[in-house]
Amino acid sequence: MSPEKGKGRAQFTSYRDWMAQLPVELHNTPLFNLAIPGSHDSMSYDLDINSSIIEPDKLKKLSKIYCARKIVRKWAVTQEETITKQLDAGVRYLDLRIARKANDTDPTRLYFYHGLYTRTDVETVLKEINDWAEKHPKEIVILALSNFKGFDKNIKEQLHNHLINFIKTLFGAKLFLRMNIPTLKRCWDQGRNVIVSYDYPANQHPEIWGKIKYYYGKSMDPAKVESELCWVLETPRPNPSFFVCGLNLTLPDDARILKYILRLCDRFTNVVLRSLPKLLNWVKQQACKTPMNIVASDVVTRDNFIPTIVQLNISK
Repeated sequence: MSPEKGKGRAQFTSYRDWMAQLPVELHNTPLFNLAIPGSHDSMSYDLDINSSIIEPDKLKKLSKIYCARKIVRKWAVTQEETITKQLDAGVRYLDLRIARKANDTDPTRLYFYHGLYTRTDVETVLKEINDWAEKHPKEIVILALSNFKGFDKNIKEQLHNHLINFIKTLFGAKLFLRMNIPTLKRCWDQGRNVIVSYDYPANQHPEIWGKIKYYYGKSMDPAKVESELCWVLETPRPNPSFFVCGLNLTLPDDARILKYILRLCDRFTNVVLRSLPKLLNWVKQQACKTPMNIVASDVVTRDNFIPTIVQLNISK
């Protein structure tokens, strides 16, 4: 790999293995200080149209109406490609929101969700990620497990223990321990290329990291997203740690949502695609002023998102 003359850019033969191709000067840089592309609501491509509606709350009672489920799905799908294709494209942070279906006959079976449940269960997807990580030992994959919807009080601890033990058994020695500062070289030397962030106390498990802070703009207006993230980035962080800048747009949680979901010829991914070029231009400008770490987006395989984020490391 060699820089393009006069452009300060690196030539990546493929973003499938972009971490392995980073210049040696970055091999001892903490991963907290690298720019890492991530996907927001990573499993939403798999939402099940036959699922009951689990959010927003006001639409739950419409679960039996096919058209209602269809509208929810149209505005809840944020990714177009499978987890494996996202990883192949260069995504290294996965936002995985976990839920348990009420009255599931399997007491420990879990799914992902965003408005609806996914078709594929959690353990199947984690196995796919493990297979990918084994084939790409120099690519560090960060998994952020959160939300845990439907973990009722009487079964919550059982479900968490089952999931954490499954993760530890599946990924085994690939799990990077949280007491060490992760760098590319340290991960490679130890043969550990999976970091699991878990949004529930798991201090007794050194293989499980705590919650990674996810900042986002809570708006459908790209300018408001940029403004919120600017404020976050320009606020000093006391301790080095992973953090996420979410470029994702967010639908209103009140009656204003009707402005969007009643557009019969539109969908959420189309709205994102109209906004993403502007947001990526902002990222390039902002990265010259303040450090960025994980940058997450919807439709991550579109609009040059991954090359733009990866190239921020070369610009440094």
